[in-house]
Amino acid sequence: MLQRLANSERIPHALLFLGQTGSGNLALAMDFARLLQCEHPKDGMPCDACNACHKSAQLIHPDIHFSYPTVGTNVVSTHFLKEWRSAYTENPFLDVNTWLMHIGADNKQGNINKEECNAIIKKLTLKTFEGRYKILVMWLPEYLGKEGNRLLKLIEEPPENTIFLLAAENDELILPTVLSRCQIIKSELLSDQEIIDALQTMRNMDSTRAQRIAFLAEGNLNQAIRLTDVAENDDADLLLDWLRKCWKGNGVELVEWTEKFAKLGRENQKHFLLYSLHYFRELVALLATGNPNMRLRPDELASAQNMAKVLNLNQLSQVVELINDNIYYIERNANPKILFLDASIQMNQIFKGVGRTA
Repeated sequence: MLQRLANSERIPHALLFLGQTGSGNLALAMDFARLLQCEHPKDGMPCDACNACHKSAQLIHPDIHFSYPTVGTNVVSTHFLKEWRSAYTENPFLDVNTWLMHIGADNKQGNINKEECNAIIKKLTLKTFEGRYKILVMWLPEYLGKEGNRLLKLIEEPPENTIFLLAAENDELILPTVLSRCQIIKSELLSDQEIIDALQTMRNMDSTRAQRIAFLAEGNLNQAIRLTDVAENDDADLLLDWLRKCWKGNGVELVEWTEKFAKLGRENQKHFLLYSLHYFRELVALLATGNPNMRLRPDELASAQNMAKVLNLNQLSQVVELINDNIYYIERNANPKILFLDASIQMNQIFKGVGRTA
C-alpha cells in the first residue's frame, strides 16, 4: 500500500504508523521516508545508490527531520541528534526505556515539550533544501500530551510537499484531534519465523538458539535483539531445578538456590524470568485447550505435560502473576536475594494450594 502511495504521488500529509514495541512501525516509517526522498526508486523500493538514499540511511538528509521524547527543561530533539542516530542505527526496533537510558534520563519522565513543537513548526515552514518533500518522522507522538494542540493547524494545513510520519505504540494516549488528521497504518507483531530469520540475518545466529529466543520474544523483535546480548544459559534446567525445590519447600535448599541465582546478574535473571513466563503461558494453553502443539522444545514439552497432571489453571494463573511481578521488580533494581527467596516461598504456597501471600 505504501509503495502504491509513493508511486501515485498522492501521499496523505499525515500517516500514523501504529504498532506495539518491536513490531517495526518506526523502521517502516523511516524506510518510507527514505523511499519518498529517493531520486531513482526501483519497483517501489529505494534504489540505495543515489545521494538521497545514502543521506537518508545515515539519518543526515537535510529534509528528513526527527522528533522523539527527551528529558530536561527547554530541551529539543536536535540536542540529542547524535545519540538518536547511534541508537536507531544500533537497533531500529528500540523501546522508549532503552532510548531514555541511552540519553541518561535516569528515572526522569520523557516528553515532547512545547519548545520541541515550536521548533517543528519553524523547521517545516522553511523551504526544502534538496529533497522532494519536507518530512517529519515523530517517534511516540503519545508523549506530546496536550502539547499536540500546538501542531494541529500545521498537520491539518501543512506547507506544500510537507509530510508527517508518526510512529506510535498506543493511540489511546494521542489527542483525538491529532488522530483524526492521520491515516493509520497498523503493524502487527512478527511471527516466530520472521524473528528467527531476522536474528539469523542480523546476528548470524544458529537456528536452534534463534528459535528459542523467538519463542521468548513473542513477536517483539526489540526484545529478541536484547535477548541475544544475554549469555546463553540452559534456563529449562534451571527452571525445573527451581520448581523441584519450591515443590519440596526445604528452606535451606531454597536459600542456597537463591544465593547462587543472585550471582547470575540482572540481565540473566530477567532472561530466566522471561523464559519461565513463556513456559507457564504455554502450560496454561495446554491445560485450557488440551492441544499438545506448544511452542516448547521436546524436553520442555515432556516436563510441561507432567506438570499439567498436578497443577490446575488457578494455580498456574497465580504462578504467571508472580513471575510477571518479579520481572517488574527486577527491572527496578530490587534486591535479588530477597526477591527470589520470597518468590520461592510464594511458589511453594501456590503448589500446596494455599495461594499467594499479600
